Amino acid sequence: MGSGGSKSTALMLLFLNLGLYIIVTIIAGWAVNHAIERTHETASVLSIPARIFPIYFPMGNMATGLFVIFSLIAGVVGVATSVTGVTNVLQWDAPNLGAAAASSLLTWTLTMLAMGFACKEIYIGWTDSNLRTLEVITIVASATQLICTGAIHAGAEEFTPTTLAAGTV
Repeated sequence: MGSGGSKSTALMLLFLNLGLYIIVTIIAGWAVNHAIERTHETASVLSIPARIFPIYFPMGNMATGLFVIFSLIAGVVGVATSVTGVTNVLQWDAPNLGAAAASSLLTWTLTMLAMGFACKEIYIGWTDSNLRTLEVITIVASATQLICTGAIHAGAEEFTPTTLAAGTV
């Protein structure tokens, strides 16, 4: 892939991911706030193991707590990666592309972890519409982050020492 195509693809996907991760962060933040406000009244009627479980959510199923927390972490890291990735890709040199590639890969792994919990929550079932929205956006963000990571790595490959030594850049 040429320099211009990889750069434009990476920029487009970084802006798309920025929007997706902002939405993920907002919905997951709302879910954590909702759980903090309603856990005391809901968990007081549960048996002892569920009552002392620190990640109990009064909505969804037993996978909801881990899913929402990892979605919130992936969303915050994804927003930071997208913002810094845009500035790194605009400069388009070896150190900046290396930093963008590393942070993009880290964000993709965190998003894949959240997507795994989303799939488990879908498999168990019994979730409301806000959680379904968060599940779908997390799955879409994992796919677009994978493509964005590939585009950044393709651009960073142009600046590897073997291509620099050959004088092809």
